[in-house]
Formats: sequence, structure tokens, C-alpha cells
Amino acid sequence: MLNIKNLKASLEEEDKQILKGVDLTINAGEVHAIMGPNGSGKSTTSYVVAGKGGYVVDEGSVTLDGQDLLNMEPDERAAAGLFLAFQYPVEIPGVGNMTFLRTAVNSQRKARGEEELNAAAFLKLVREKAKALKIDAEMLKRPVNVGFSGGEKKRNEILQMAMLEPKMCILDETDSGLDVDAMKLVAEGVNALRDGKRSFLVITHYQRLLDHIKPDFVHIMSDGKIVKSGGPELALEVENNGYADLLNEVA
Repeated sequence: MLNIKNLKASLEEEDKQILKGVDLTINAGEVHAIMGPNGSGKSTTSYVVAGKGGYVVDEGSVTLDGQDLLNMEPDERAAAGLFLAFQYPVEIPGVGNMTFLRTAVNSQRKARGEEELNAAAFLKLVREKAKALKIDAEMLKRPVNVGFSGGEKKRNEILQMAMLEPKMCILDETDSGLDVDAMKLVAEGVNALRDGKRSFLVITHYQRLLDHIKPDFVHIMSDGKIVKSGGPELALEVENNGYADLLNEVA
């Protein structure tokens, strides 16, 4: 599904290399988690894969289902089936949530050569998805993320993911700033989308999210590289002992 080979990337304005050779393969239906200390390159990996500006790819390749992502614009990557849920979702004043969702869904359908949803079909679909995520109908009428709590913003991201039905979902520290109840709701929304074909990459600092979204594989990142990979027990090891011992062992 997603294949990252020897990915090296730098900040555009600072000429500082953040990613120093990331290798990662995620197969269809798998859930992978990346953990690591602050500044290790976790979020940068998600940004470079999604095509966020401000980064220069120095070396390496990223493919989604065999398609070269690095030569695509961000919207083309999205239409190809990639989704990124942000750590800090932005507010978009003046743009209604429903308008935003319908435009996004139909833009992707059009890019894939599918028929666009009419108003009635879209309304039925969005209400079903929102209900499953316990999103109040009033939230759908408000401008995107404006005045939303942290938990509401994150659930709105998961609603976008549910509506767009991507192949490859990247969650960048979706649990940050959430209380336990909000995190459980977000995790339930993610788990509802697991279907044996859709793949996930969960970037997190904490085991607590992985108690609810059970990963198949856990990777530890340090200084711009994945330095150790294993099963879910690796996350528990980090939770119990921290990163220092593990990174010393790798060194």
C-alpha cells in the first residue's frame, strides 16, 4: 500500500535535514504506529508524504499502490487515496462544514472519474457518518472547526476521513490535547473504518491511544530514521521504560 524508501528531506528555508533515510512498508489492511522523542521526524514524515509545503525531498521514494506520490500535488495524492489528519486542525471561518465536506468528496469523486453525489445522497451519507461518530448535527452547520473544542476538531477530522474513504490514513498525533472520553470517541471512529483493506499509520507519543487502536506493528523513530520495529509490545516497553534505554540499546 505505502512504500517509503530511504526518504531524506530538509526544511526548505533552513537547509536542515530532518529525515535521514526513512524506510517503511505498510501493506493493505495493516495498522502501523510510529513513536519517538520530540524532534525525531515523526510529523515531518507525514507532512512530506502528504505533500505539505516547506520541505525539500533530498533523496528516496514514496509510492502508494505503486504510484509515485512525490511527483503529485497534494490534491492528487488525496484523490489517489491518501489522507492526513492533522495534530492541530485549522479553523476556516466563512466556510460551512457541510459545504467543505461536499466539495471535498465530490472533487475526489470527479478526479477518480466517479459520479458526483447530489445534495440528497450527500446529506444522507454525512448524517449516517456523523451519527456513528456522535457528532451533533449543529456541528455540521458551523464553519469548519470554528469555535470547536479540541475533541470536536479531532472528531471532525475523523468525519472527513469517513466521508472521503481513503486507502491510506495517516493520523498525526490525533490524541494530543484530548481527554480520555474524546480519545475513545476518536479511536472508535478510526476502528469503525478498519476493514482489512484500508491501512493506517498512527503517529503518537503515548501508549494510551494504542490501547484503543491496536497496531499490528510499532516503529521507534530517532534522529530522522526508524531505528527499531516490532509488535505492540514495543509500545509497552517505551511506556514502561522511556526511550533512553531503548535508544542506547540500538546505538
